[in-house]
Amino acid sequence: MRIALLAHLRHPIAPPFAGGLEAYTWSLADGLAARGHSVALFASGDSDARFALDPVIPVHHERSHAGLEHRGDAGLKAHLDDGYASACDRIAAGGFDVLHNNSLSRLPLEKRRTAATPTVTSLHVPPYDALRWFVQASPAPGHRITAPSRAHLDAWWPDGAPPEASVLHNGIDPAAWPYRPDGDGSAVWCARITPDKGAQHAIGAARQAGLPLTLFGPIEEPDYWAAQVAPLLGGSIRYGGQLSGTALAAEVGRASVFLATPCWDEPFGLAAIEAMACGLPVAGFARGAVSEVVGEAGSLAAPGDQAGLARAIGAALVIPRPIPRARVLRLFTRACWLDRCEVLYAQARAGTDPAAAKRLLLPRLSHSVRVKAET
Repeated sequence: MRIALLAHLRHPIAPPFAGGLEAYTWSLADGLAARGHSVALFASGDSDARFALDPVIPVHHERSHAGLEHRGDAGLKAHLDDGYASACDRIAAGGFDVLHNNSLSRLPLEKRRTAATPTVTSLHVPPYDALRWFVQASPAPGHRITAPSRAHLDAWWPDGAPPEASVLHNGIDPAAWPYRPDGDGSAVWCARITPDKGAQHAIGAARQAGLPLTLFGPIEEPDYWAAQVAPLLGGSIRYGGQLSGTALAAEVGRASVFLATPCWDEPFGLAAIEAMACGLPVAGFARGAVSEVVGEAGSLAAPGDQAGLARAIGAALVIPRPIPRARVLRLFTRACWLDRCEVLYAQARAGTDPAAAKRLLLPRLSHSVRVKAET
C-alpha cells in the first residue's frame, strides 16, 4: 500500500525522541516500510531524513514558536493550520491508499477529507474541548479511529464508542529492549520532564524506599525542572540526560524497577512497556491506562501518593523478571501492533464491506503467519 503518515509537529520525528508520540510515529513509519509498504511521512522538515519526508512546516514548532503549546497562541494556531491544510490537500491529490493520522489537528477529520482518502486516526491525548467535537463527529465507514487503551477510548466515548472506533495497543520491537535476568537494585524513570509526568514523585518514593534512582528524558519545562526536580537531585538520585536507542535500553535494563508517575490521564505509557521488555516490573500511580498496561507485571498506588508508591516499589521488586517480559511479548509487540494497523487500513479502504477487507488482508496475514512459524 501507499501510506501517508501525518505527524504531530511540536518535535521532530527523529531520535532521540522528545516523547512517546514521536517514538510512536517514527516506529510506525519504520515498521510499515520494513513490511514493504510505500510510506510518506508528513512531519516537520527537520524530521528523520531516512524516510520519504514531505514537510508540513519547515522546522518543529517548539523551535519556531517555543513554549507556546497549549497556550492558545493565535500565531502558532495559524502556522499549524496553514501547514496541515496544505499537507491534507497534497495527501488528497497524492493517490494514497490510506492516511494514518497522528496529528492532533482537527483538519484531517473533516468529512470531505476522509471521504477523499481512507483514514485511520489514532488518538493520543485526552478529549479536550478543541478536538472533542471534531473527533466525535468524524467516524465513518472510511474513517477508523483508535485509542491506545480501553481507558482512553472510554474517556472519549463514556457512553460507548461507535463501531468505527477501537483499541489499538502500542507496540515495540522486543529486540530493541533486550531482556536482562537480573537488576542492580536501582530504580529508573523515563519521560519528558514536565509537571504532568511527576518526576518529583518518583524521587520522593525512591528515597522513602531506599533505592537509587536515575531519571532520563528531555527537560521540556525548565522552570519546573529548576523548582521541583533539580533541587532534589544528589546522592543516589541522579539525572542521566536524554538518551535513545541502545544506550537508553542498556541503562533501563540494568535497573530493578521502573517508576511510572503520571499526573494526568496517561493514554498508554510507552516507556513502561519498553522497561517491561527488559524484565523490569513497574511501580506506579494507578491513573489513566497504567493499570491496563502494567497488569500482573507491577504494583500500583493511588495517584500522587508517594508513600504508597514507595510501598509499591517494594511489592514490585519481588515480581520475577520473566513476568513483565512475557506480558510484552503477549500483548505489546510491534508485530502485533502493525498487524492490527494493516487490518484497520483494509477496513478503512473497504468501508463497510467485510468481504472486501478480508480480500485486502489475506496476502499480508498469510505472510505474517509464515514469518511467525519460521521464527
